[in-house]
Order: sequence, then C-alpha cells, then structure tokens
Amino acid sequence: MPYEPGSTQCRVLIDCKAQIEGMLLALERIDNSRHIRDQLVAVHNQLEGLHELHRRQPEELTSSSGTGG
Repeated sequence: MPYEPGSTQCRVLIDCKAQIEGMLLALERIDNSRHIRDQLVAVHNQLEGLHELHRRQPEELTSSSGTGG
C-alpha cells in the first residue's frame, strides 16, 4: 500500500509511540523501573525508525518515477 500522510500504518505507529510515552511518564514514579524504561525507549526508537521508513517512501517513489518513464 502506498504511503499517504495519515495512513493507517502511520496512525498505528503514532498511537503506539504515544502509548509508550505515557507508560514512560507513569513509570518514572516507580522505583527501580529504569531497566523497563530503557527497554521501552528502545522499542519507541524502533517504532520511530519504522515510521521514518514510511515517511521516506513518497520521496523514493517520486525520485524513481522521474527516470525512464
């Protein structure tokens, strides 16, 4: 499915990142939660990387469609 701003994939990724951010804020109030928070930050970063791939798709399609067409 081609990337569209506001697509289902992007909406899911944005929602997941927001949920993790909420968990991070809540876990700050709990002692000895640093390891869990570190893992959540790593997952958040992975989701951000996936989201970045979705954002770059239009650039790749635009640059490749202009050649040899």
